[in-house]
Amino acid sequence: MNTAFTILAMIGPTEIIIIAIIILLLFGGRKIPELMRGLGKGMKEFKDAQKNNDNDNEAETKNEK
Repeated sequence: MNTAFTILAMIGPTEIIIIAIIILLLFGGRKIPELMRGLGKGMKEFKDAQKNNDNDNEAETKNEK
């Protein structure tokens, strides 16, 4: 676990720029916004599902009392 954190801590701005350029070359400028929209929708659905699960748990707790 410490080695993974150490590797992540060593990543600097130059490495991030290189990774961004590689991603741009692989996917192209048109696909990246589509990928980000899909990622955003997925995160929103996850948060909504988590919120619904929390509400269900609270309702079950109230019913048990």
